[in-house]
Amino acid sequence: MIKFELHLPVKSHDASVLELLANACRAHALLSNGQIKVAITKGALWLERGKNIDRLRKVKKSLKPDDVLHFYYDEYVLSQTCLAAHIIEDFVEYSVIYKPSGMPCNGSKWADHCTVTRWAETQLTPQRPAFLVHRLDKATSGLLLIAHSKKAAKALSHLFEQRKITKKYQALVHGLVEENLIHATTPIDNKAASTFFSYADKSTKAMISLLNVDIETGRKHQIRLHAADLGYPVVGDRLHGKADNNTPVNLQLTAVHLSFTCPFTEQVKDIHLTTSLKPDLTGVAKTLVS
Repeated sequence: MIKFELHLPVKSHDASVLELLANACRAHALLSNGQIKVAITKGALWLERGKNIDRLRKVKKSLKPDDVLHFYYDEYVLSQTCLAAHIIEDFVEYSVIYKPSGMPCNGSKWADHCTVTRWAETQLTPQRPAFLVHRLDKATSGLLLIAHSKKAAKALSHLFEQRKITKKYQALVHGLVEENLIHATTPIDNKAASTFFSYADKSTKAMISLLNVDIETGRKHQIRLHAADLGYPVVGDRLHGKADNNTPVNLQLTAVHLSFTCPFTEQVKDIHLTTSLKPDLTGVAKTLVS
């Protein structure tokens, strides 16, 4: 598959984005103008102007001398299909969106068309920009707060920094959990970490348990690491658990609840994920024992 990158200085005011790219691409690959436009739409083009480097999606953008176009073409990345998220609540200034397992929060220099933020930008009505306020691992599903202005992003980020946003998770784990409450405190990357696991249900036949999870800290992969450390790895965890590419289910870890006071209206927002999008103990148990 074709993969290359271009870094093109702009030398005149009348330079055309598409013309510059088309001429340069001929030396590297036989890309049509249509293929170049699709790549730009999917986030493969960046504009460097002064100290700023931003994604550029408009081929009719006016260029200036000393601008630099950076074009990153990766046929494999661009061929990836975007998963479907769900808009749970739209509060205009920000939204709460369900991110499925396998959908990334962040893009790369090569593209961002499969990210939850780009999905939000293209699916919300009316269309608005989308800014991440917090993140979920690519493999983790669940509720995400997406801001639609820099003002909203700053306000919501401030709530997270002050720990004024409550997040709750559910996880399906291997093993039959006997304790009603387990508090895990093993440090992660030499930093304090605190996770509470509480029993919700189990499948004796599949030897898996459904747990409610509360976190006091937000270390990378915290829930997955603590679950594995306790001897109850999350079902479908290919990184810290015992799943592999032949495991028939995705990671069974989902952010199911968000609660906070809206920084714009002072109203309490208490958002719960619908049952149909939460970990399915019965369905996963049948899949694992079939």
